[in-house]
Amino acid sequence: MKDKIINYFQDVFKEMNKVSWPKKEELIDSTKVVVITMLLFSVFVYLVDKGISEILKVIF
Repeated sequence: MKDKIINYFQDVFKEMNKVSWPKKEELIDSTKVVVITMLLFSVFVYLVDKGISEILKVIF
């Protein structure tokens, strides 16, 4: 069992060395895209929710 655990962590370490990590600028740009997209999506969902609420108020 101990050998399996050690082998697992050795394999994880080897694979992590193969990973292509983003540069700082790429990470910042990607973060900006995600934040802006989430803000736009949040506004869209808010507006749709308000619209449906108003329609339901008129119906009931």
